[in-house]
Amino acid sequence: MNIGIFTDTFYPQVSGVGTSIATLRNQLERMGHTVYIFTTTDPKIEKKIYERNTFRFTSIPFVSFTDRRIAVRGLFQAYEVAKELNLDIIHTQTEFSMGLIGKFVAKNLKIPCLHTYHTMYEDYLHYVAKGKILKPSHVKVMTKSFCSNMSGIVAPSERVLNTLRGYGVSEPISIIPTGVDLTRFEKGNRTGIRAKYSISPDTPLILTLSRLAFEKDIDRLLNDFPEIKKRIPDAKLMIVGEGPARTSLERQAEDLCISKDVIFTGEIPNDKVTDYYHAADLFVSTSVSESQGLTYIEAVASGLKVVTTHSPYTDDLFDDPNIGTTFEDQGECIEKTVEYLKNPERYSDETLRLNKLREISADLFGKRIVEYYDECLEMYSKSEKYKAQAR
Repeated sequence: MNIGIFTDTFYPQVSGVGTSIATLRNQLERMGHTVYIFTTTDPKIEKKIYERNTFRFTSIPFVSFTDRRIAVRGLFQAYEVAKELNLDIIHTQTEFSMGLIGKFVAKNLKIPCLHTYHTMYEDYLHYVAKGKILKPSHVKVMTKSFCSNMSGIVAPSERVLNTLRGYGVSEPISIIPTGVDLTRFEKGNRTGIRAKYSISPDTPLILTLSRLAFEKDIDRLLNDFPEIKKRIPDAKLMIVGEGPARTSLERQAEDLCISKDVIFTGEIPNDKVTDYYHAADLFVSTSVSESQGLTYIEAVASGLKVVTTHSPYTDDLFDDPNIGTTFEDQGECIEKTVEYLKNPERYSDETLRLNKLREISADLFGKRIVEYYDECLEMYSKSEKYKAQAR
């Protein structure tokens, strides 16, 4: 089938949403479908550069979130392009500019429109006027309005499903966790990364990887690190990513007198991230705002154990210590981190990890999405026939 993906976030932007879309596109194309990306312009992409099956629309930086873009024109242009491509279905990945354009195009082409709800916006309200203008009630109204009349909605986790139902969204919702291309994370340059940052081969290395944003709660991990170092004096912490919280986090590391053992790498190209996972001994995240936690899955695929915050999603993902574990408070985070670093041989059952990886593979992700497309196409066809008969 011909599939149109409408998104405000796409390469070269680095984010979980961008990674999810790239994975989806690759899997759909491997299954023989044709995928067209409708997205925003980006200053890092020259206008004359050809991008296969990709259409970009004039955009500007998003308010208070300037590394993200929002389209300012292209409504009718997108419709004409989509009509020419003879799209069968549209899959939106944003509730903003390109998402609204996608809904408009689907309605006028009379084809189904599905949506993936990626972002828990209540965790990001502080970006707009420091949370003084937009409130959770506004998020509820906006979300319910955007999701209305969708043929189907993809929720990457149960947390997202429960949030949408709490907002009053009544459209069909299917939980389909974003998959990971497992082959990409099988091998990495452990020695090269450690040499680059002057880390000896046997130094215990904790990794956390995300956008350095305040809602990622990396400050909690920094607060835990001095106690971890008391138990494991030669441990180091590597923080991979870039974002508005970096300066604050660097200052915090200085105040805690741990700067010499905390490494800020800055933003790393997506094709190099695998090496950083393989350089580490343990992945730790203290974030409470994840809706699907792609970095957790990537870490597991790279052979790392994961220590992360308790939630229904993470408790289900890390249901055995041979894969990872969750914590509820600072003390538990420290204890479990130290335990993994001191006694890795206790948690070396690869069978459990490989079984978990099969559940979160990109192959299964692609198959489940296509099955949902087929289901929505069938329901949409029946709905259109009913409307025609009613006339």
